[in-house]
Amino acid sequence: MFWLLVVVLLLLNAAWLALVALGLPGTWLMVITTALVAWWQWPADSTVEAPMIGIGVLGAIVVVATLAEVLELIAGVVGTKATGGGRRGSIGALAGGLIGALVGTVLIPIPLLGSLIGACVGAGLGAWGLELSGGREHGAALKAGVG
Repeated sequence: MFWLLVVVLLLLNAAWLALVALGLPGTWLMVITTALVAWWQWPADSTVEAPMIGIGVLGAIVVVATLAEVLELIAGVVGTKATGGGRRGSIGALAGGLIGALVGTVLIPIPLLGSLIGACVGAGLGAWGLELSGGREHGAALKAGVG
């Protein structure tokens, strides 16, 4: 049973990793899947047997996933600059990402998924909006927002 669970966890996490390549929130699906497996396999009497995935490992997974999301947010700012966006677009991407994460959490009440979708949409809209308000033409502002 142990090895079957390990194989299923590996296959699911590989599928979630493929979602990351598509820009979807696979990172947090990996965290949730691993936490559920850890909880399901947690021994009733922890003095008898060590858990398959300990609390320290789960904590490390959450820290790494959070760092990945922060890097993704910073990448949005860098992407805005790389696609011709200016300082306003970068600020808009950062602020829009943070506001979008909060709004996404409320509008899409699926843990972490709503936050991630909101952050992505918010970053794009923020960059686009501030570039547009700074006098850029629509096409250039849209290019910065998509970046």
